[in-house]
Amino acid sequence: MIAEVENEPAGTIFDIATARILTPAGLAPADLSRTLGALASAGTDLADLFFETKRTRTFRLEDGRVAGGSFQIAQGVGARSARGGQVAFAHSADMGAGALATLADAVRALDGGTGGEVAVPLVGQPPVHDLYPPIDLNGADSAAPWIALLGRIDAQARAVDPRVVRVEADLRTADQAILFADLDGRIAADVRPSMQLFVTVVAQAAGRRARGQAGFGGRHGAEVLVGATLDALIRRAVEMACINLDARPAPTGTMPVVLGPGYPGVLFHEAIGHGLEGDHHRKNQSAFAGRMGERIAAKGVTVVDDGSLPGRIGSLGVDDEGAKGARTMLIEDGVLTGLIQDRLNAGLMNDLPTGNGRRQSYAHLPMPRMTNTFLLAGAHQPGDIIGSVKDGIYATAFGGGRVDIVSGRFNFTTTQAWLIENGRITAPVEGATLIGVGHQALKHISMVGDDLALDDGVASCSKQGQHLDVGVGQPTIRIDQMMVGGAS
Repeated sequence: MIAEVENEPAGTIFDIATARILTPAGLAPADLSRTLGALASAGTDLADLFFETKRTRTFRLEDGRVAGGSFQIAQGVGARSARGGQVAFAHSADMGAGALATLADAVRALDGGTGGEVAVPLVGQPPVHDLYPPIDLNGADSAAPWIALLGRIDAQARAVDPRVVRVEADLRTADQAILFADLDGRIAADVRPSMQLFVTVVAQAAGRRARGQAGFGGRHGAEVLVGATLDALIRRAVEMACINLDARPAPTGTMPVVLGPGYPGVLFHEAIGHGLEGDHHRKNQSAFAGRMGERIAAKGVTVVDDGSLPGRIGSLGVDDEGAKGARTMLIEDGVLTGLIQDRLNAGLMNDLPTGNGRRQSYAHLPMPRMTNTFLLAGAHQPGDIIGSVKDGIYATAFGGGRVDIVSGRFNFTTTQAWLIENGRITAPVEGATLIGVGHQALKHISMVGDDLALDDGVASCSKQGQHLDVGVGQPTIRIDQMMVGGAS
């Protein structure tokens, strides 16, 4: 059984973050004020400090044994100043007062500023939230409960179906605390737990092998990895592998495609969401640049980015620039209405930040990034959507994919899909790749289901070398025409 999650000492999120970050480094708010004053120069549009401490534990199961495990601690501070679009940035793993002074000197040398002599008063009240608890997932030293959990996964997966010949599992828990302060005197903090479990199963029959996978994650304790939740996760992975044993080669050509609810929303994230990030618009690198207020999708298509959903792995109590997680309408009934913004790009575009300033760590610059991005529900029954297709593909799970932000061209490989024949789901297929252009695919959505679901907390996103957890989702949808590449 998983050990009980340790509760942090009583206090606000800001108190807990301060205890994890400032106190061990011997810092007080006055040290931050002095450093911000040293960063300030004539013509500086923004300057800020971002502190982080993060503890991560991982375990890996391979074919009946724990093949690896690690416990890592990372901490440090990044300092930034910006004038127009020119940004100076330096970071240090040392968070002491001397290191802050050195960071300020480095930033001034990079931006050519002289620095100020007056401390910046931190007058803002730190934002508060209740999206997830400030728990300590990695407080317990013993690895035994985690290893026992992985052993249970292996045994249980093999017991579901005798065709299972290999089981792999990856478990990750992380505790991140951040503290942010800027030239405007704002100060903010967050304590972000996260947990993810991925299970991959290989099944074999009649000399053929097939894979299935499933996962679960969120900003909560690992106590959820018991009972029905774990049982369902294991069964999903086994069932996918066993179904794929009977898969036939996917057809090729242009045809209607029905995407199931939940994780297939990754297509919107990649093919559309990145094109709605403010930096790509400011640099005219998006297929949607300059089209604000125009119809870019079929009626009934409404897409939001929402970092304020409780417990979701893409959610943020405050982003990495101190702004509260929020809900942003990106596409409303087919019309482009909003962008995903951080503070720098919003300021340069005369727009407002949307709580989407995110960075991989203290050693990275923030940029506009998605949180939980999904298509809202429509009015159609999923069965009616499938029944409307004479010949096509029904896809419910995806693997890798590629997107060109400028052109919007994408391709995604399915990990589970079926033929639709005469309005009925029939045989499973393998090797189906969906190929298209994001802004064109939006216009071919003709039916949107009423069964909105978010993914199981396993989505992630890479941008300019920075990797982050995100959420995706959608209801069942019909895309009238899409190129399908397959093996036949």
